[in-house]
Amino acid sequence: MNKVKTLFKSTITVTLVQSLKLLRFMPLPAIHALGVLIGLMNYAFNRDHRAHAKHNLQQSRLCTGRLNLEKLLFSSTLENGKAALETFAIWFKPQSSVLPWVKNVYGWQSVETALAAGKGIIFLTPHLGCFEITSRYYGAQQPMSVLYRQPRQAWLLPLITAGREHGQITLAPANSQGVRQLLQTLKRGEAVGILPDQAPLEGEGEWAPFFGRPAYTMTLASKLASKTGAQVLMAFGERLPLGRGYNIHIRAIAAGGINSAALLNAELERSIQQCPEQYLWVYDRYKVRRQVEPNPT
Repeated sequence: MNKVKTLFKSTITVTLVQSLKLLRFMPLPAIHALGVLIGLMNYAFNRDHRAHAKHNLQQSRLCTGRLNLEKLLFSSTLENGKAALETFAIWFKPQSSVLPWVKNVYGWQSVETALAAGKGIIFLTPHLGCFEITSRYYGAQQPMSVLYRQPRQAWLLPLITAGREHGQITLAPANSQGVRQLLQTLKRGEAVGILPDQAPLEGEGEWAPFFGRPAYTMTLASKLASKTGAQVLMAFGERLPLGRGYNIHIRAIAAGGINSAALLNAELERSIQQCPEQYLWVYDRYKVRRQVEPNPT
């Protein structure tokens, strides 16, 4: 019986992966249209998903009145559907197909200034808009190391590795070895990419307000900035309507601007307020991860 279950799961996984790989043949408007359909189904039938996102939106106080709350919740759910599919499409498509999706880059001068300083760049890319497109765009031009946490689903790991290591991008695991890799990268004057609103493991963060509620917040970015003097840049890919592509927004953060978890969250809030409907409100920002395995030394 166990062998049958294993074979069944393996077959399902292979079928799912092959289906997702079909996205590489689709244009972005079709991918986003299919994502809207998934979002509509999720909004209609996934009550837990909808309730959790609604709770986080209410907590944020970005909405005034019930009508505005429901409107933003609905828009956010559709954007989440687009995000789910565009991620796999960006992983599977070649550079020549993905890079033209970037229509405008605002704040690139901050990148050039940081490169000239030679102390490295820390890109903070929250769960806002398309966070895969920012690293793909930068990595096509300059080397960078991107921090990643191993997924719970084992079948996703080879997809993440193959999908994200395009151009001059290398992946750094979220453990002590990966942190050393990020430090070495910054000391070479290169860039690193971090998801700053990802819930850190227990013992790797501090409690600080995030839209008025205490959230366990990573301290890694501030420690890296303090040790290296690297320039911190907040970046996100704004998803344009009707599958027209993305605008990348880059904003320099002054030295010491993320020296505390509270300051980091304030910077995150500032970016999220630009496109609140494109933030991943369903993500459990207020949880604490327990460290399952010790970091290797």
